[in-house]
Amino acid sequence: MSYAAAMFDHCLYFNTTALARALEREWTLAFKPFGLTPSQAFMLRAVLSRPGMLQSELADTLSISRSTATRTLDGLQRLGFLERKPTDRDGRESAIEPSAGAREIHDALNAASGEVTRRLKKVMSTAQFDETVSKVKKARDVLE
Repeated sequence: MSYAAAMFDHCLYFNTTALARALEREWTLAFKPFGLTPSQAFMLRAVLSRPGMLQSELADTLSISRSTATRTLDGLQRLGFLERKPTDRDGRESAIEPSAGAREIHDALNAASGEVTRRLKKVMSTAQFDETVSKVKKARDVLE
């Protein structure tokens, strides 16, 4: 182990960022067949699970800024995976609806993500995976 790696053994930032990079690689491979980045795929999965969400609701669901949500939504719209429709609920925002093409890949998209999760649980053990997710979520909740 290098000196730098040992120096950061107890650093939350270093370790969570390194973990995020490793996970990004896993989900990038999983979603590549769909022509989607992990951010796009997770957003599309959220839209598919709850059609008609406002952009602000989607941003809150994914814990991202509204501007990040806008950029990701723009990309998904260019790819033909979603549509923005006017709503009476809030004149400033549109309802986000999945396209027919998005609905066609819904199950395959979920299966690809599920396969990554199964692989990680096998490598880490289900108990360690579940504990890690729980502890990271708790830390995130405390810091938000």
